[in-house]
Amino acid sequence: MIDHLGLSVSDLEQSRAFYAKALAPLGYEPIMVFDEAVGFGVPPKPDFWLSTGEPGMPSLHVAFGATSRAAVDAFYAAALAAGGRDNGAPGVRAHYHPDYYGAFVLDPDGHNIEAVCHAPA
Repeated sequence: MIDHLGLSVSDLEQSRAFYAKALAPLGYEPIMVFDEAVGFGVPPKPDFWLSTGEPGMPSLHVAFGATSRAAVDAFYAAALAAGGRDNGAPGVRAHYHPDYYGAFVLDPDGHNIEAVCHAPA
């Protein structure tokens, strides 16, 4: 089981604003904020951290679980509105399994961020 994950980002404030909007439909919010880092999560625990630094290359893929397909759709819309770039519109990815419903966006540093719901329609 993974307890938490961290990404280095080139512009902490830009990424903080992006993730605050993009992850809100999934129940994530900034929980801990420091000068050089911010921890997001579903309260009370931060499990996704951003910190100032050089983003790793190649870019990373991070998938967040969603409780419904509507939440995946809302994540995608919010992420695009926050400046994310489309990397796969919401839809079923049956090549993974028949109920895999996901959406993909690229964050400000080019990381592939996904929201996925595994529940049947």
